[in-house]
Amino acid sequence: MLDTIPHETDIVVGIPSFNNARTISHVVRAAVAGLQKYFPQFRAVIINSDGGSTDGTRETVLNTPAEDAGILFLPTPMFPLHRLSMPYHGIPGKGSAFRMIFGMARDMRARACVLLDADLRSVTPEWIDMLLRPVLFGRYDFVAPYYRRHKYDGTITNSIVYPLTRALYGKRVRQPIGGDFGVSIRLVERYLKRDDWETDVARYGIDIWMTTIALAEGYHVCQSFLGAKIHDAKDPGADLSAMLQQVVGSVFTLMREYGGVWQRVQGSEDVEMFGFRFEVGLEPVPVNVRRMLDHFEQACADLKDVWALALRRETLAEILKLRAPAAEGSAQFHLPDELWARTIYEFAHSSRERGVERGQLLRSLTPLYMARVASFVLETESVNSADVEEKIESLCRTFEELKPYLVQLWTGKSAAPAQAASPPEASKLEVKAHD
Repeated sequence: MLDTIPHETDIVVGIPSFNNARTISHVVRAAVAGLQKYFPQFRAVIINSDGGSTDGTRETVLNTPAEDAGILFLPTPMFPLHRLSMPYHGIPGKGSAFRMIFGMARDMRARACVLLDADLRSVTPEWIDMLLRPVLFGRYDFVAPYYRRHKYDGTITNSIVYPLTRALYGKRVRQPIGGDFGVSIRLVERYLKRDDWETDVARYGIDIWMTTIALAEGYHVCQSFLGAKIHDAKDPGADLSAMLQQVVGSVFTLMREYGGVWQRVQGSEDVEMFGFRFEVGLEPVPVNVRRMLDHFEQACADLKDVWALALRRETLAEILKLRAPAAEGSAQFHLPDELWARTIYEFAHSSRERGVERGQLLRSLTPLYMARVASFVLETESVNSADVEEKIESLCRTFEELKPYLVQLWTGKSAAPAQAASPPEASKLEVKAHD
């Protein structure tokens, strides 16, 4: 049944979309097959929440044939599977799509909700099982995805969001903005009670917003291994500026709300993992290092006064020293982990202190992010996936070791960056006021 809205259901599968006609049919078919194979005893609804696609995405969802799921010799479902596609209203973006899906899940008294990105090309029926089962049959409220990804896919996650979120809340959720989640109705109702849906959460900030609330408020969180994530990945040096600003802006905003939580957290611990982990083949992600370094080099001239609002004097001096290696040639360029962690922590603190200039500060982070990604690419061009993961782990440990510096920035006497004391060595971890 494709066009009737049931009064009640057990499971909602939500697929937000915008011009995803090329890939969404595969996502819908995988969801149908997963529900029929693993949860035939449950009532289920697939909801496509669309942001005004003009390429036939909604029609594709409603017309995708599901009969070929029968080749999997699935059990006969006890209930009809409903499939809906409708536009959402509000601020354009993924978060507004999620809000509509969550509202419908609550109104239909669902027990669990699964969210899938519409551009996935590696989703399988097993994803539905891995994201739903811990919620339906376990004690979990939030199931985060754990993928195998190309080493240059997910650079915002690897360079900022994972190390920062792990250091803040003490849980090693490897893909905090992965895009594919399982959520209990208890947590769905908590999300709907929030009053920040009209902020950057409504755009790219929704994934980290969901993850942070689950971690900071003590909901039961786990991860499920889903295999490869193959989607429409982008060069990290292009088209990611808006996403970076909205995701990092959401992290910084939530830091203010949950300061009393994360300041008490020391170190980090593993989060329970479900599923059998295995190696997979991955598609390469194009990276233009020269373009990223050129962008950073130009920013050193254009944005140094803006960076001075966010960074302490010594940190800014170290950043500006990197301009020469960036100009001389790619092989000479290196942005160390400790400098990068301090940069992010100082931006987080300044974002809190400087409300009027916050948007400008967040925009100015983009060329610094590109510099960090360029440095990472140069260090890992001939490195295998296991060694790359260890480099990311090393960065996370640096964030954790420097966290006392962040806490002291956050709670200490406020001073203008140019007048403040130099940031400490990692071994000292002190911040002193400078008169």
